[in-house]
Amino acid sequence: MPPRRPDKELLLRKLAATAGQALGRPYVYGAWTQEAPLRFDCSSFTQFCFKSVGIDLPRLAIEQARLGRCLRKYEPPRAGDLIFIRGKDGRYDRHFPEGIGHVILVTGPDEVIHARSRKRGGREVGMVTREPLAKILRRKDITVIKRLI
Repeated sequence: MPPRRPDKELLLRKLAATAGQALGRPYVYGAWTQEAPLRFDCSSFTQFCFKSVGIDLPRLAIEQARLGRCLRKYEPPRAGDLIFIRGKDGRYDRHFPEGIGHVILVTGPDEVIHARSRKRGGREVGMVTREPLAKILRRKDITVIKRLI
């Protein structure tokens, strides 16, 4: 008999719980995977959250954007989906010539959690924060939304 696959809803709840436990943790540009859960950048945050449910993601947001299935415009994002944002300081390749500068984790029907930053005094400062999904979906700089689970 093949091994039982974990229940998808259980995985999504654990993913959201892991993200929620990181709220308020500081953002550090280029934070190393080993620095989690003390500090994060956007892609080390999503990598850490998915690792908690047994899914290994690459370290960089642009590499994470190559995984999973693209959502169609009419499909609403759901828990576990990743929203990728263009960025002036992002990375570029032939799959995403417009670049990927940020990744956001959807954690519920109307919420996201992400390691967010902004420039202040020439350096990036921020933290892991929760925001309404609707606010993120109004952004004009969304490159792609991916479903991994």
